[in-house]
Amino acid sequence: MLGATPAQAQDATVTAIAAPAEPSAIRLGTGGLSNATAPESWFRQYGVPMARNVSTATLTPFLPDPAKATGAAVIVAPGGAFLLLSMENEGWRVARALADRGIAAFVLKYRLKPTPPALADFDRMLTQTFANVGEPGSRLKPDEAAANMSDQIADAVAAISLVRARAKEWRVDPERVGMMGFSAGAMTTMVTTLTRPDLKLAFIAPIYGSMERVTVPAGAPPMFAVLASDDPLFAHKGFGLLDAWQEAKRPVEFHMYEQGGHGFGLGKDGTTSTGWLDSFVRWLDTRGLLKAR
Repeated sequence: MLGATPAQAQDATVTAIAAPAEPSAIRLGTGGLSNATAPESWFRQYGVPMARNVSTATLTPFLPDPAKATGAAVIVAPGGAFLLLSMENEGWRVARALADRGIAAFVLKYRLKPTPPALADFDRMLTQTFANVGEPGSRLKPDEAAANMSDQIADAVAAISLVRARAKEWRVDPERVGMMGFSAGAMTTMVTTLTRPDLKLAFIAPIYGSMERVTVPAGAPPMFAVLASDDPLFAHKGFGLLDAWQEAKRPVEFHMYEQGGHGFGLGKDGTTSTGWLDSFVRWLDTRGLLKAR
């Protein structure tokens, strides 16, 4: 199962909140959900706002100061087991941090599986979903997940296409567009990469995502991966993904942190996991992706 709960927070209470204003969100036009059971709604858990029943995909730009813009761009896909999206912890905060470093960031609110309209029923669904977290049978494999992820793939492709179409306006180099995802967002990033190699992403960054082996397409993008050794979902299960990338002779950098758990966003306070974003930016720089052109 692919969850996304901030490891440093403790309050798992699910509380309904009003949908936040998203004035910069751009509808991607990828359609709705044929099996939607309830409209999009928002709630707070672990101290951060989250969305569920997303049936209309959007993309929200976070653009750097033009004086600092490097030309690089990242599509940011939050996680949440495909049942919710951790929009603040794994979306907006990350995008703001990237923009502060001169990298244009675009938060992808992709379509999700339908959940019960009543919040209490949804809460019970979450409890049941995460009851067997980390069990072998609950692990999704990217090569197998693609068949059930047509909506998420379509949303990611539309986001990438939109950024490239408006590259001049947003001061983005269309050849330096990559994708970063957290947990289920990492799965979305990986499956999009595997099924649509024609997108020619400049890089991908699966953050605490599945480490299952995949079939690497020719010319797969350079990969920067992050995981905590105490992650209850993906740690201690091998590193087939990294092996596959290396065997395909594709560039890969991997950072494993001693502590962080799962869902730590920009990092769990008091651990070295707080340094992963700076390492990612240095990695982009060493690959020549942050040099103004």
